[in-house]
Amino acid sequence: MTYVKPPQSWTVLSCMPVVVMAVVAVMDVVAGPGVGFLPLVSLGPAFSGLVGGWRRTALIGLVALVLCVGLGLYDGLFEDRRGFIAMASVAGVTGVGIAAAVMRSRREAELASVRSIAEVAQRVLLRPVPLTAGPLQAAVSYTSAVAEARIGGDLYEVVATPHGIRVIVGDVQGKGLAAVETAAVVLGAFREAAYDEPDLVGLGERLERSVARELEGEKFVTAILAEIGAHNEALFLNYGHPAPMVVRPDGAVDFPQPLVYALPLGLGAHGSEGPKPYRVDFAPGEQLLLYTDGVTEARDEDGRFYPVGERAHLLKDPDAHRALEALRADLAQHVGGPPHDDAAMLLLRYHGHGKGHGEGKAVPMG
Repeated sequence: MTYVKPPQSWTVLSCMPVVVMAVVAVMDVVAGPGVGFLPLVSLGPAFSGLVGGWRRTALIGLVALVLCVGLGLYDGLFEDRRGFIAMASVAGVTGVGIAAAVMRSRREAELASVRSIAEVAQRVLLRPVPLTAGPLQAAVSYTSAVAEARIGGDLYEVVATPHGIRVIVGDVQGKGLAAVETAAVVLGAFREAAYDEPDLVGLGERLERSVARELEGEKFVTAILAEIGAHNEALFLNYGHPAPMVVRPDGAVDFPQPLVYALPLGLGAHGSEGPKPYRVDFAPGEQLLLYTDGVTEARDEDGRFYPVGERAHLLKDPDAHRALEALRADLAQHVGGPPHDDAAMLLLRYHGHGKGHGEGKAVPMG
């Protein structure tokens, strides 16, 4: 087990009870019995109840009580009721501190259990993508908008099927458990239909039906589907999602756009025509980056969006995972703090062998 050094602020708070009692004792001795500093000894167990366990709080309370008796005798406060009132104050605050520490420990245990369940759900929902799929090498990065979170509404998957390598990257509207539930529906439908549907349009239509059954009102999922076969090209279906980025061997960057824009998944009932598939040259030596709008809409302190196209040179590392990590670190530096939205990135590198490629223009399907 690796030892994790506690934060400096937590260490200061842990020492606070002892420091407070020591300061009160010195002030009481210096000022004498007439000032009435003695009841402030109860601050020791009060602080301990906020940051320590119940045993530590009880120990601090016992030390405070002994200190109270000693100072009371030194000041002669037990000749009247002031000494006993100070002792009652320390005992009462200690009891409340112990109760607070017990309740806090229970809440922390419940939170740890919930986080553990969330991590398991994350592993089930967003399984690690395969390191290689056919001629492709894959790497993925997921950054949650909440530092403590392990799960969110962005989704991705790479599946090797008899029809080619099929990929999805999507972004569920909203956050929280409702978004996670919707993401699970989309991924479940994709994983099943990716093997069954012989063409990408049929796969998209099946996803649309699955999402429409589950979503209510104006909820939706933006998504992009991709299919990489054996013909040095990628086929896309775009449901209102940011365009993919194709990086050529010479560093040139393309953002192939659909010829006709379509509504996101879940809004097909509004009568809009579904997306039209389009092809893009994708050959050995090239890279394909799919991402959610948490990347392109990330702003710096001056309000400038993240220029992902200008950062394509960061993907030059021979190792796909290190290359994507460099891009993720640059995105975090651009934002200069916690992201305002989940950000998922999926990098695909074509390492197969094939003939040359064209100019990377989108080719409509008939």
